[in-house]
Formats: sequence, structure tokens, C-alpha cells
Amino acid sequence: MIILKRILATLALLLVAGYLALVVYAYWPAGIETVPAKELATAEDRFAAVNGLELRYRTYGEPAADKPSVVLLHGMGNSLQSFRLLAPLLQDDFYVVALDMPGFGLSSKPADYDYRAGSMAATVGEFARVIGLQRYAVGGHSMGGAIALLTAINEPEVSGLILMNPGIINDGVPKFTRYMPFPFQRISAKQFGDREFRESFLKISYINTALITDQVMDDLQLAARTDDYMAGATSMMGQYEEPVGVAPLADVTVPTLIAWGEQDLNKNEAELQQLRDGLTNTQVSVVRVADSGHYVHEEGAAPVARAMIEAAPLWQ
Repeated sequence: MIILKRILATLALLLVAGYLALVVYAYWPAGIETVPAKELATAEDRFAAVNGLELRYRTYGEPAADKPSVVLLHGMGNSLQSFRLLAPLLQDDFYVVALDMPGFGLSSKPADYDYRAGSMAATVGEFARVIGLQRYAVGGHSMGGAIALLTAINEPEVSGLILMNPGIINDGVPKFTRYMPFPFQRISAKQFGDREFRESFLKISYINTALITDQVMDDLQLAARTDDYMAGATSMMGQYEEPVGVAPLADVTVPTLIAWGEQDLNKNEAELQQLRDGLTNTQVSVVRVADSGHYVHEEGAAPVARAMIEAAPLWQ
């Protein structure tokens, strides 16, 4: 009995020591010099003040009465750089606005912001009004797809919807993350701020990993260099929610295009069919990209752009 007690006491001490080591790691300086986001901006970047947030965006092409506008929303852990290949292919036929969502890129990352999809969608709608868009299509990849869906449902100015391997039914986030105790949210934020981890994690989602260049990684790492990154990212990691699911799909009434990378490791034909079946109150078209993984708008930029241009008259 004495030996058993000693073993249990030793195990308890090891657990406490391990936990304290995790806390130390979580708060140990990452060695990255952080600065205000606008100090990292380039001449291409614009900022809009939206409900106390500073949101970075870039535009492609010029607004005109004879072509629709489109707002593009990136996925989790990414930024507007995700549309670097797609947006230039659209600029002759659309006025394109690519946005850094709150918590990402060079946009504000407040610790007290509600980073759930409904709140993000409301921010997108207000952003569009602030920059003067009176009618626009909204497109989103992965997490951005769920936000685009809710934006299309709730904002009367939205005229069309583009879903790019969207995180509506399956978002690829393990459910155990909702139960992560302190300080695992901060550890996750710290890991996503680490360039080597971020690159290896990102490559899992591509067929053509050559698209992940040094410039892409430089752009992605801008978020971790902002002085509000750790506070905002830690808060975001602690706000896990279930995917929005199929129910809201029936509320979509604007013409919808689904862009589908067929080699996405977290998605399958059944999920695509669920999306199509759920969109019961609108016109739906699908563009499939056989040699694309999760990032269909990057690996399949040309076919996705062609499908969007074909659909443009519906979104006027």
C-alpha cells in the first residue's frame, strides 16, 4: 500500500510539473518582434473602420454599373492572400474585394470580439456598407464559406453566393477542442504563429504544395507579427462552435455556385450532395476541380474564375 501511494504521489507530481511546463511554454516569448498592423501594410492595402475594428482589404478592378461586385472571405488561419491567384482573373468582370476577417491578417484581433460565424457575418455586412457596396455577391472558402452563407441569408444587399469547399457541414476541427482547458487555447495560438508549424500544417490541404511559396508564408506570418495577435488568437481558439449545418441552406434565395476540390481529405461526395440538396430555394451550379484539395480557389483558380464569370449575369 505504501509503495502504491508513493507511485500515485510521483505520478501526481509529474502531472503537475507537466502542466506547469505547458503554462510556461504558453507564455514564454515567441521571439517575434510585434508591431501595430498598419506598420506591416503595403501600398495595396486599405483599411475600413467597422464597429471599432480596423479591417484590411484589397480591391481588384474598378467598380462599374455593368459588372457585379464580389466580397471574398478566406478560411481559418489564412488571410486575403488566399485569393492572390483567383482575384486577378476576375477583375475584368467583377469589382473584387478581398477581406481579412477580424482576428486574421492585418485586421484587428481584439480579445473581446465574438469570433463565431454569425458575428463574423454581421461584420462582413457592415463592412460592405462602410465601403459603399450597394449590391454584391459574397464568396467564402472553408470557414469563410460558412460566414458567406450567413451573410447571404441576412444581408439584403447580397445578390449571389460562392461556396468554396465550405466549412458548413464539416469544418475539419476536432470536437475535443471545445473541451481544451487553459492554457491550450494559447498554445494553439502560439503554434499557428510559428512559421514551420504553419507551413507543415498547411501543406496537408494541398495536392500541389509548390503553391506554398516563401512569399505565401511571409504573407501568412504577418498576422503573428501584429501586436494584438496572441490576445485575439487565444480568444478565438476558445470560441469553438459546431458547424452551422444544413438547416440554414434552405434560407438561401440568391443564385449559388459551389466550387469543389475533389481531393479534399476532409470532404467527400456525400457532403457535396448534402449541400446541393439543402439549397432548395435557389438556383445552384457546381464546378468540380479534380486535381485540387481543400484550397480549390488556389489549385483550381482558372476553372473557378471561369465558373464565376459565367454566373456573373445572375449576380448583377
